[in-house]
Amino acid sequence: MELSDHYIATFIHERSELLLEMERYAEEHHVPIMQLAGIEALAQLLRIQQPTSILEIGTAIGYSAIRMAEALPNTHITTIERDTARVEKARDFIARSDVAAQIRVIEGDALEVDNADLLPQYDAIFIDAAKGQYQKFFEKYSPLVPSGGILYIDNMYMHGLSDLDIKDVPRRKRTMIRNLKTFSDWILSHEEYTSAFFPIGDGILICLKR
Repeated sequence: MELSDHYIATFIHERSELLLEMERYAEEHHVPIMQLAGIEALAQLLRIQQPTSILEIGTAIGYSAIRMAEALPNTHITTIERDTARVEKARDFIARSDVAAQIRVIEGDALEVDNADLLPQYDAIFIDAAKGQYQKFFEKYSPLVPSGGILYIDNMYMHGLSDLDIKDVPRRKRTMIRNLKTFSDWILSHEEYTSAFFPIGDGILICLKR
């Protein structure tokens, strides 16, 4: 049984005027941000985990970074984004928020950022960038997570594309979906992690480091 959007909306908390502005901007300019049900669930999971530091791969306009910082007022967030225009917009939105002191934005390709520019350890990592590169992101940054730390990975469902036979996926997206499925198989059999898929928003994969 599928839940209606109306029913799901009854569980969504009221957002500030700044967040509503960001949601409108994202829709008008086709900037991908987390679905409301997804970010609400992620924020609650993070409240349970209580990380002191989070690394986010894929800032976009800073929406999820602000939402995470609001949920965790004592947590430091480092977020990486390669798109210059989005970095500028993210920095603007973050500066206007009440959580600017908690968030550091790094401009650069996440696969090329020097780990020396980051904290030596992060309790949680949130991956929400190029979907076809998830395994590379995971391999590069998971060593920064200690035992007991968690990696949260968004868009595993890819708006239903991950559930299709590859021949039914639009050609321009097939490589990305193949890579995503390869990553799914790889992480689910990884000896260092216990992973579970949560069918919330566009699908969140949660990987607990043993």
